[in-house]
Amino acid sequence: MTTVYATHSRYTEHDLPGHPENADRIRAVWHGLHESGLDARMRPLEVQALDTDAVLAVHTADYLDMLRRISDTTRTIHLDPDTYAGPDALTIARLSAGGVVAATDAVLSGAADNGLAATRPPGHHAMPDHAMGFCLLGNVAIATRYAQRRYGIDRILIVDYDVHHGNGTEAMFYDDPSVLYISTHQYPFYPGTGAASDTGTGRGQGYTINIPLPAGSGDSNYAMVFDQIVWPAAERFDPQLILVSVGFDAYWADPLAAMGLTLDGYSRLAEQVIGMARRCCAGKIVFALEGGYDMDALRYGAANVARLLLGEPPVDPPGIRPSPRPEPDIEALIARLKQLHAL
Repeated sequence: MTTVYATHSRYTEHDLPGHPENADRIRAVWHGLHESGLDARMRPLEVQALDTDAVLAVHTADYLDMLRRISDTTRTIHLDPDTYAGPDALTIARLSAGGVVAATDAVLSGAADNGLAATRPPGHHAMPDHAMGFCLLGNVAIATRYAQRRYGIDRILIVDYDVHHGNGTEAMFYDDPSVLYISTHQYPFYPGTGAASDTGTGRGQGYTINIPLPAGSGDSNYAMVFDQIVWPAAERFDPQLILVSVGFDAYWADPLAAMGLTLDGYSRLAEQVIGMARRCCAGKIVFALEGGYDMDALRYGAANVARLLLGEPPVDPPGIRPSPRPEPDIEALIARLKQLHAL
């Protein structure tokens, strides 16, 4: 396996001490990849700040101008109660999106089998015309449009298993049948979107699959929805590329959420989507980092994604406890989703 690795040292410059989405998050990921020697076994990519045209494929010019003005200031400001931006924030956000695009380009050009984009700030809450939920630019959405325009890809599957619903990604493709967006997320929870009945509009009807899981859902419930909903939907769609928004905030000890995934559960989800890529699109898959606010989950979780992309089994570190919570029953949710999507 040739696995490309996209990251950039400037990601730490987007920082607000005390904020959950701070520079220590990417440092934890880097630490996990370096201590295991995995970073040296993947092929590093030279990440460039994404050009304006690529960003405008999913964002408005007015929003980009606003970010540019903020970037020229000398202080950090809040764009909303959750999301901050400071000096040169637009450049760093363009580097974050550029990492996902670089990995996607390497995979689609045949230079690599698969890729890992360890980037920040995250992207799946960013709306076309405003920032939201710690996110400035829609990294995965931008990479999706890049893949379509540069390589003529007709069908792209986005699997999003961050603990929060990716409302920004959904909004960008809600009427688009060329993109199947599947999101598993805690519900009801921030940002308040992602109901099972939200399935797309117009020609995109049925190409959004929201899987709103109750709090406390963990390894068993996630395995059930991947087996009974995500796999059948992916096989029916038959994607030519899979992009994964991987957030490690559904980890049972994450301070911002209330789900029950373990590190082993996370590895099984990564195994599943890698298996989908092998089945449907010759293994073409890119993982892009979204949320996750427990440093151990980021450190070890990202390392296991890298191992799996390299064709190796995951490793569970000693001393990491399983979730102590029982899981809620989701049989009724599964039945409803099967009916909604004819699965």
